Amino acid sequence: MNPFFKKQRDKIFKLKALREGQSTPSPASISETQPLGITCPACGHTSTLDVLKKQDQVCRCGYHYPLDAHTRLQITLDPGTFHDIGRHVRPFDWLSFPGYAQKLKSIQDTTGLTDGVVSGRGRIDGFPVAIAVMDTRFLMGSMGSAVGEKITLAIELAAKKKLPLIIFCASGGARMQEGILSLMQMAKTSAALKRFSDRGGLYISVLTHPTTGGVTASFAMLGDITLAEPEALIGFAGPRVIEQTIGETLPQGFQRSEFQEDHGFVDAVVERREMRDTLLRLLRLHDLKGGTDR
Repeated sequence: MNPFFKKQRDKIFKLKALREGQSTPSPASISETQPLGITCPACGHTSTLDVLKKQDQVCRCGYHYPLDAHTRLQITLDPGTFHDIGRHVRPFDWLSFPGYAQKLKSIQDTTGLTDGVVSGRGRIDGFPVAIAVMDTRFLMGSMGSAVGEKITLAIELAAKKKLPLIIFCASGGARMQEGILSLMQMAKTSAALKRFSDRGGLYISVLTHPTTGGVTASFAMLGDITLAEPEALIGFAGPRVIEQTIGETLPQGFQRSEFQEDHGFVDAVVERREMRDTLLRLLRLHDLKGGTDR
């Protein structure tokens, strides 16, 4: 395809995704189609990959591009402190769903991920933490049995080592290709968090764009402290579904981070460049340096 038309096509797709509340491709995923720069779907400004990387993939207008899991870990944790605890956990085609096994392999080869979340332990300015980061490049961060298991591993690690738990949520919801086994992860992760809470653990949930469906209805909204990035879509059903169901026009910004903060669903909206410092202040506030990541 002619490079000019390919670039225009990508702009249309991104603008359509923004209007419909879907995830915008991350700079890493569109670098091949736009080698000279990336056009912001919010303001139209074009930035190079190098500039966006220095800005933690935030446009000068404040639009937050999606982050892949490993980039998120790099800007959140102290260098060299992350240890993955879930790479052995892989998704399985339980239902022999048509094309699912092939799709899994293709996405694994493309992203280098085993599934839609990376779980492990690390440090933030020396404070040991258990952490899980969801990645929308993997089937829109949908939650299947492997994602549920990796989230649970992070929770159980936090409980065992007496560590604070941080989960960066980003998901389109339950993974339909795994049927009821996907929905079971809602109860599984919620039960693990209840046990963790009963032992006095601190759980900080960070909601990024989008956080929807079964993830919202389970571990994403069970945080002792709930933070969100600006303009993230947060809810169970999408706004279009709600409008069609109730037959009413929804208010401006409905289900976005700022709306959810105003209505008590989110404790604070935090820009990406301030997220690490905010997490660090919360860890210091709770005096959580007594756990061990050994």
